[in-house]
Amino acid sequence: MVVKFDAIREEGLKLDEPLSPELFSDVFLKDATPAGFHSAGSARLRADLRRVRRDVLLKAQIDLPLEAPCKRCLGEVTLRLPISFTLNLVPKDKVLPASPNRGGDDAGEKAGSFDLKSADEEVFDGRTIDLDPIVREQVLLALPMNVLCKDDCAGLCPQCGQNLNDTRCDCGTKTVDSQLQMLKGIKLN
Repeated sequence: MVVKFDAIREEGLKLDEPLSPELFSDVFLKDATPAGFHSAGSARLRADLRRVRRDVLLKAQIDLPLEAPCKRCLGEVTLRLPISFTLNLVPKDKVLPASPNRGGDDAGEKAGSFDLKSADEEVFDGRTIDLDPIVREQVLLALPMNVLCKDDCAGLCPQCGQNLNDTRCDCGTKTVDSQLQMLKGIKLN
């Protein structure tokens, strides 16, 4: 979804757009998200864009339906992921290239390979704003580490693989490492 800078009037521009699952096809590749997330329908983007001189202030919410396997029992879990973010969109001709010998107050404000003061900024070409990469990045940042079907999920039996939420199995809960099995017969006084 591309927004022209000139389309953002003094009162701002409000968007309420559906986001197709195809937009997230590269986000939910198996290599990109090892937790196995995939889209469970069409998402919705609600955004408010406001001009601040040559910059654009973007406040947005995304409502994203997802499916992922439970980390304990591997059952499919459906959830809705609400995402809210605010970004300052800066024209690329306004952004100064980083100088390695910048001194002063900025010298201690670096973390890794980016400047902490510009962590909530995105660069656009000055005429058009492509919201698709911004939306994909925010979705990736908001994905949970893992998902549970319920807080007290019992998971799978380590011996037979039975889902312990459905039924109990007869496998022993105490397992002994085969290398330590011979120590089981030692009698101590």
